[in-house]
Amino acid sequence: MAILPAHQRPRIGLVGTGPWAARTHAPAIAAHAGVDFAGVWGRRPEAAAALAEASGTRAYEDLDDLLAECDAVAVALPPDVQAEVAVRAARAGRHLLLDKPLATTVGAAREVAEAAEGAGVASVVFCTLRFAPETARWIEERRAEGGWYVGEARWLGSLYGPGSASPYAESPWRREKGGLWDVGPHVLSVLLPILGEVTSLTAARGPEDTHHLILRHASGASSTATLTLGAPPAAAGAAITLHGTAGRAELPAWNGATEAYAHAVDALLAAARTGTPDPCDARFALRLTELLTEAEARAAGA
Repeated sequence: MAILPAHQRPRIGLVGTGPWAARTHAPAIAAHAGVDFAGVWGRRPEAAAALAEASGTRAYEDLDDLLAECDAVAVALPPDVQAEVAVRAARAGRHLLLDKPLATTVGAAREVAEAAEGAGVASVVFCTLRFAPETARWIEERRAEGGWYVGEARWLGSLYGPGSASPYAESPWRREKGGLWDVGPHVLSVLLPILGEVTSLTAARGPEDTHHLILRHASGASSTATLTLGAPPAAAGAAITLHGTAGRAELPAWNGATEAYAHAVDALLAAARTGTPDPCDARFALRLTELLTEAEARAAGA
């Protein structure tokens, strides 16, 4: 792996200018004491200029020019656009801070994972619950306890519910892929490290974009997940509950995405400096893409 020297202050460039980039990525990078915000590139130059000005950095008109000026890139783009940019950045020798889902096809996700490994660059995929301190600690504690029998996950988003004014509702990829692909990675990123690899999966459709998943894990445990972005606002909420020899455990609340993103930056720097892959890297995100693809196919055939 291309090791980032411990004494070197890394430069991180941001690729993408949408609401998620403006609300989470850019503020977290700009406020991070351990990195320099190298600049912003986006597919809309005027948006890149506005975000760069608001963040105290500069905008780049050419992606290659930004890549030449940074050690790592944070990507906030639709998943299949992200995959193309990530491959390009990895081949340029840049460490990767990516978003979930990594891609919406297994082939594109595999290309990212293989490009990162082939170039020897570190990668971290921002599954929020793996980096928010409250939930990250809970996941590690539950994994160490073991003995879990059943997991139950419920993520009922109301992005497309009546009266929603969320800017993310305008996202074409979310509209097309729904809650399975948007919030599914969050749920799977919690269940897999605690209950083990998924050995079998079935899925069925519910109302609106709802998907119901039943998973069997290598530990012998089973889990269920209900995922949607179309719940009525009064029904919205997220919860993950485990049942086992230690009793019952509920995923705690977490304090938003910006703090979690700062910890994802820390995780990327640690992987880049030590050469030890982060557990939530592009290879793990490839596995999530495989599972989501299988769930989508099984639900369509149900």
